Amino acid sequence: MNYRTLGKSTINISEISLGCMSLPPIAEEAKQVIDLAIDAGITYFDTADLYDRGENEKVVGEALKAHRSNIILATKVGNRWEDGKDGWGWDTSASYINNAVRQSLRRLQTDYIDVYQLHGGTLDDHWDEIIDTFEGLKKEGLIREYGISSIRPNVFVPFLQNSAAVSNMMQFNILDERAAEFFEAIEQSGASVVTRGSVAKGLLTNEWRQRLKSFMSYDEAQAKTLLEKIETLYGDVHAAALAFNLQHRAVSSTVIGARTKQQLQQNLAAYEKAQAIDNIHQLASFTRQDRYTDHR
Repeated sequence: MNYRTLGKSTINISEISLGCMSLPPIAEEAKQVIDLAIDAGITYFDTADLYDRGENEKVVGEALKAHRSNIILATKVGNRWEDGKDGWGWDTSASYINNAVRQSLRRLQTDYIDVYQLHGGTLDDHWDEIIDTFEGLKKEGLIREYGISSIRPNVFVPFLQNSAAVSNMMQFNILDERAAEFFEAIEQSGASVVTRGSVAKGLLTNEWRQRLKSFMSYDEAQAKTLLEKIETLYGDVHAAALAFNLQHRAVSSTVIGARTKQQLQQNLAAYEKAQAIDNIHQLASFTRQDRYTDHR
């Protein structure tokens, strides 16, 4: 496993990170997946208070508590569950964030969170208050660093430029290159990209024929044509997908989700093969360099 620095921080994270949303809700089953990840050198684990109404944080905290000093733990805030309601609301007030971080710490069984991320954002948010709140949590020692998870340029660009945030988690993969336009600006702000949706819901794996469908601006036939080219060029679609993301200097880690040990092993095998791919830049002549049309 290789490691990269997260933005301008002193935090080093594994190039492959585990997105914990997919973990089974049973602690012992989740622990098996997490233990395998740790054995493989994965150090970055990402969850959110939104997932399963906080239950995912409990499962993650229980599985990671014995390894806490050796891993980097990230979670998110902003989506607020309300008792008696099926959905959630959006709350970025200082009072809510200060309460939410303490609830996350309790569920995660830890004294601090390494990377605390705003789970979205809108133009109507009070950004000075949000940044001041995160900075206050750093001074208290409750978080080490903070970041955002957003695909809205008119939200994440000013946030990163006007704060000490070190990361933006955003969807990026071979079939969705929209984020690439902003990689340089993100780097210049002192932050890194952590990619999610890296294998396009399984479409960018070696099981792509069984999963074939339209995705983003590619209809099913166009996706099939591209995936056949990737398979011909690299022999392994899954490995190419990981190599494609990690070729970018702005990307510190690419998040993969795994519900089972087998799924994680498939991702780890693909990552190992990705190390031998030295011509991934050739894909640029086959893919669409789509750009965001909304939230600019």
